[in-house]
Amino acid sequence: MERITVNPRRTARVAELLNDFRTLQYWITEGPKGPVHPDDYYAAGWVELRQCLEDGKHILDCAADITVPMAHGGPDEQVKAQLQQHEAQKIYNRTQAALTWVAMRDQILAGGRPHAGNAAQLMALDQQLWNDLALITDEAVYEQLRVSDIASGRWTGADPNLYEVQCWIAVRKQGAA
Repeated sequence: MERITVNPRRTARVAELLNDFRTLQYWITEGPKGPVHPDDYYAAGWVELRQCLEDGKHILDCAADITVPMAHGGPDEQVKAQLQQHEAQKIYNRTQAALTWVAMRDQILAGGRPHAGNAAQLMALDQQLWNDLALITDEAVYEQLRVSDIASGRWTGADPNLYEVQCWIAVRKQGAA
């Protein structure tokens, strides 16, 4: 009979990653679902929020996604959890950028509607959203998670490197195309 060895550090790491993933999923789905005014439906921030919600639902379905590494415990389970956490963190960061856009737009509109007097401010706000979203790269998310893990004293000895994360994302995108 084959003896199974358990790495307690890896077990704890997988539990941390799964907990982080669950928390991120909660915050992704808890945002507003749509604008008060139906004519704002296609405004930049609302489009991004809807996309984040869809992307968040999609990563919940990763178990059925054949481009996600199959895991049956051990190091593969940790890599799978790490990659799901990376994707969830990226979606969460996009959600936060869009929520900031919603709050700033509400502040600019001050209960009113878009008009010529606030058009320049609203265009600048859209541009700021696009700039913020452009900064949410795999590199930035990977570093954000790495710094957070180190600051929290978490074991990261078997975490996938940035290149491995990017390869998985590329394979996943090819599978979705």
